[in-house]
Amino acid sequence: MQDSTKRQSAVEGAFGRRAGFLASVFGGATGGPDQAVPTEFQPGGGNTGGGESGAGSSDEPGGGTERTDGARGAGTGDAAGPTPDGHDPAVAALGRAAELTHHRTATVRAEQQRLADLLARLALPVSAMDFESQRRSYEPRPYPDGPAAAPSTREPRWSDFAPPEPPADDPESTATRRLLDSGYQRGLAQARLAHQRALRQWRSEQAAVADPAEAAARLAHEEAEQARARAVREYNDSLEECRRAYLEAEPAAVESLLERALAAAEAATSELPAACRAVFRPLTRTAVLDLDLPPLGLVPSLDGYRLTAEGEISPVPRSPVDREADYLRLVARLALRALQAADAVDTDGVLAGVVLNGWLREPGATCLLTVDADRDALARTRLVALAEPAEDEAEPGVYAAAEQDEALVRLRELGAAISPDPYARVAVRPCATAGAAVPAVADLSPGEFAALVREVLTRGGLRDWSVRLRGHSGLVATGTGAPDSGLPGRWVVCASRRPGQVGATEVRTLAEAVAEESAGHGLWLSTGGFTEEALDLIDTADFRQIHLADGAGFRALAETHLGLPLATGAI
Repeated sequence: MQDSTKRQSAVEGAFGRRAGFLASVFGGATGGPDQAVPTEFQPGGGNTGGGESGAGSSDEPGGGTERTDGARGAGTGDAAGPTPDGHDPAVAALGRAAELTHHRTATVRAEQQRLADLLARLALPVSAMDFESQRRSYEPRPYPDGPAAAPSTREPRWSDFAPPEPPADDPESTATRRLLDSGYQRGLAQARLAHQRALRQWRSEQAAVADPAEAAARLAHEEAEQARARAVREYNDSLEECRRAYLEAEPAAVESLLERALAAAEAATSELPAACRAVFRPLTRTAVLDLDLPPLGLVPSLDGYRLTAEGEISPVPRSPVDREADYLRLVARLALRALQAADAVDTDGVLAGVVLNGWLREPGATCLLTVDADRDALARTRLVALAEPAEDEAEPGVYAAAEQDEALVRLRELGAAISPDPYARVAVRPCATAGAAVPAVADLSPGEFAALVREVLTRGGLRDWSVRLRGHSGLVATGTGAPDSGLPGRWVVCASRRPGQVGATEVRTLAEAVAEESAGHGLWLSTGGFTEEALDLIDTADFRQIHLADGAGFRALAETHLGLPLATGAI
């Protein structure tokens, strides 16, 4: 208590004696967004902020408090008084602490600004890396002849320089007398000089052309230029070969083009590591992209620093909710940029869809984001730039609310699954994994499985396909076949790949759906099998319109209509 009284007296005395010094210190450390000194250090403010001095806990990044050597001695009675030269150690220590607080807060704000700039650049549209944009052209350059002109084809002649004879003033005068005209003689002399000069220049040029070193240099230049032009032609020929392989949906060609486009998009933010690998599955014409997400520490964990009543530098942590929202906003922009790059490069429409998984690989591998987008949905992946706040609006912070973020809204419209808490490593189930190029049915994404079932049944004669329900376990759809097709009339189709067998209850549900849709038939495709009760049920008169196909039947349909050795099995 006595030490506190002494310290307060010393500070009040210092404010009275060195008001100009403190005004300059606190004036530089306060004001604007980088306020570093709390109001409890204003003259007469007392020690009201002491109860909140421990706001930053040691568990937070950069948590705890820090005191400079001068500030640590400011609370003791020994250092309360001024030195013989008139300087107060307590006031000097507080000034140093205030300045350090200001600089640390400015550093945190700079990190936040860098993240905001990164988000803005991630919103820029990517350039198309299709085959036409990769074509090259080259025209061979001529050999530099220097300042002299190219040599003439013939020797300069006097007739080209001789001046015309003067006209005759008197028809009776002789030609010899006319040639003695002084003006004509001056022009004649100048023409002779010009002819001699042109003749010397022509002879020197002829000698330069005949120089063996000059001829060798010219030949080497022409050969090098022809080699460059030939290399460009060979590159364009190989590009055409790659395009042919791409149009035929060869996996290596499709993957090469996709990864080149993804790398070009990543170059816009080279300081952000976000590698993306592509695997193309010709079975469903779907590309599976594995995106490496940036580390969690990329998002700043602090709002700044403040100076406590005891002269300690205390960090001000950010709200965990705000930090999670900022990281998800960054992840969403990375995912949309990859989807947009795949859409921009596929100008020939080879891809039927794209599955993207975002993996956090520290430690291990955790999937924080997954999206299954078909070809039509890829057109809705355009990014938008961050909106600039109006001048009369109060600044809500560095970023807007996550619910209003354009990238997250676009991903949710695509049906993406996003981790609710990335910092707790809450994982989501990937729509599909980038495994073998010809995966089993259980490894397909919901979109791939729906496309496969549609392709099989469309080849079998079913038209007017309409998906009513789709998920990881299967789908429900309707279709109509021509009278002369293998599937005539209107059908209700259920395709499942869930664990276990399909029972009688599910078959009755299908029969009810057939009645509600006014369809004539119902088909249940299952990668697994059916129970005995379900098989007995379709033998009755009331369920004769229901048809069942197990894993073997599914494989037979795929082999018949698609020519694919389909591997089935429940997931």
